[in-house]
Amino acid sequence: MNAPQFWTIPRSKLSPSQLAEKTQALTERLVSICKTYDDVRFATSLAAEDMVITDAIVQAKLPIQFFTLATGRLHQETVDMVKTTEDHYQIAITKSYPEESDVQAFIDQYGINGFYEGEAAKKACCGARKIKPLNAALLGADAWLTGQRREQSTTRTELNFAEHDDARGIEKFNPLFDWSEADIWAYIKQENVPIHPLHLKGYPSIGCEPCTRQVKQGEDIRAGRWWWLQSDSKECGLHVNQ
Repeated sequence: MNAPQFWTIPRSKLSPSQLAEKTQALTERLVSICKTYDDVRFATSLAAEDMVITDAIVQAKLPIQFFTLATGRLHQETVDMVKTTEDHYQIAITKSYPEESDVQAFIDQYGINGFYEGEAAKKACCGARKIKPLNAALLGADAWLTGQRREQSTTRTELNFAEHDDARGIEKFNPLFDWSEADIWAYIKQENVPIHPLHLKGYPSIGCEPCTRQVKQGEDIRAGRWWWLQSDSKECGLHVNQ
């Protein structure tokens, strides 16, 4: 039996001028945000979209703070990618860790891998390991950035560039909201942006290790996230007003 063919990095049909236009628009969006807000922070997962934003921020020399959610269940490749990115761009990425008591409370109730039991357990784990650390990382910020795109999933088709994060009382921006997957990879290739190793192994979307798998050719690019749940459960709660 032949091995399944996994997702591979897409080829772009963008012309150099088209990519230049998209890149200029991205830079203008980021500059505009920084002109309007004093304390802007960017939550990076080190995946492709977030690496594009990182590159654009550094190239434009913008005063945006970088942070990542160090959940304690990440792939080693993701942990290593933090240092790779810091070294490549000469930046500091703050690690926001979960509270030990919150993690222990989840384990006591559900077990170490209890998130496989269903949506409620998954939300509880993400709440302890992602949402509370995100809230802590954004304390005092005026605005924050994400790498979300409309094309990523059915839950993001109505995504806008700007939105108010009611849960945290600050502004939230999705500067790549209208970029395609191929656009992302065209930028990465042109600018020689560091690539997360798991993207080369069939992972278009990368989260925690036990909740992320490779995606087969033809599957939705977020099919590898929480694959044991329904397609409308592909969010952890970070981008849902609560």
